[in-house]
Amino acid sequence: MRFDVTLIRIVFVAALVSAGYLLRPIYGSPAISAAVGAGVAVSIIFFEIRIRKASLRTLIGGAIGSILGITGASLISWIISAQEGIPGEFKSFLTLMLIMFMGYVGLIVGAVKGDYIDLTALGGILVEKGATKSHPLILDTSVIIDGRVADIAETGFLAGTLVIPQFVLRELQQIADSADSIKRNRGRRGLDILQRLQKKKGSYEILISEADFPDVREVDHKLIELARQLEGKIVTNDFNLNKVAQLRGVTVLNINELANALKPVVLPGEIMRVFVLKEGKEYNQGVAYLDDGTMVVVDNARRMIGKNVDVSVTSVLQTTAGKMIFGRYNEDGRVSSPRHSVSQ
Repeated sequence: MRFDVTLIRIVFVAALVSAGYLLRPIYGSPAISAAVGAGVAVSIIFFEIRIRKASLRTLIGGAIGSILGITGASLISWIISAQEGIPGEFKSFLTLMLIMFMGYVGLIVGAVKGDYIDLTALGGILVEKGATKSHPLILDTSVIIDGRVADIAETGFLAGTLVIPQFVLRELQQIADSADSIKRNRGRRGLDILQRLQKKKGSYEILISEADFPDVREVDHKLIELARQLEGKIVTNDFNLNKVAQLRGVTVLNINELANALKPVVLPGEIMRVFVLKEGKEYNQGVAYLDDGTMVVVDNARRMIGKNVDVSVTSVLQTTAGKMIFGRYNEDGRVSSPRHSVSQ
C-alpha cells in the first residue's frame, strides 16, 4: 500500500511539472513554470499527508464549516453587487476577500468543533474504522493539581479524549497567581501537569473546550453541565463533586477510589513488617504507614518507635478516606503465619 501511494505521488508531481513546462503559464518560461508546478505539487502532497492524520469527525466538521462560510459569503456578495455607486473592481475584490475570509473561518471552526459530531446518528453510514461509542473524560481542577492523572494516562489506562474546560484553566491560572505561596505552587504544579499531558500523548488526546455556562457560577456545577452536554465522565478526587455529580446522573471516575482499590490486600492473621513512625492515640499504640500512605495502627508498639517490627494483622477497616490496618506487635518476636513483606 505504501508503494502504491508513493508511486501515485511521483506521477502527480511529474504531471504538474510537465504541465508547467509545456504550457508555460509563468512569463512564458518553461523552467520557471516547471519549478512552480513542482512547488505546487509538493505543497499539495504535504497538505495531503497532514490531512490524512485528521479524524473523520474533523474532516466532516471542516467541510461543513467551509461550505456554510462560502454560502454566507456568497449571499453577502450578492447584496453588495446589487448596490449602485460602488466601482466594479472594488466589488470584485470585496467579494473575493469575503469568500476567502468566511471560507477559512468556517473551515477552521468546523474542524475544531468536529469532535462534537456524533457519527452514530447517521445509522452507521459514516463510522471510523474501529471506532466505538466513547465518552470524553473531563478533568477537574483538583485532579490536575493532584498530578496522578498524568501517571495513569501515560500507562494507557485513560484512553480517548481528555477534555480540559477553559473555565478550569482560568481557575488554575488564578491559583497560580495567588499571593499565597502554597496556593501559587499548587497552581503552577497543575499547569506543569497539563504541559506534561500535552507533550507525552499516547492512547489519549487533549481537547481544550471553550464551552462555558455564564448562568452557572460554581466551577463544579459547570463541570457537571459540560459532562451532561458532552455525555462525558468527570475525572476528579473531590469527594463533594463526586456525590453531587452522581445525584445529577453524571458518571464520575474518582482517582482516590482507584488508588484505594490498588492498595495491597492483607487479611487478618498475616504478618507484615513495618516501620513504627510515631505513637498512636490510644495507650501503648504505635502508628506506621505503608508506601502508598495506608495507616497501620499497631498495639503494644509504643516503645518500638523508630524501629522495624513484625506486626500481626488483626483487622482491616475501609473508610471513605481510605483503608486502615490494625495489628499487634508480638513482643516475643514469634511469627506463626506467612509474612506479607512491606518495606519502609
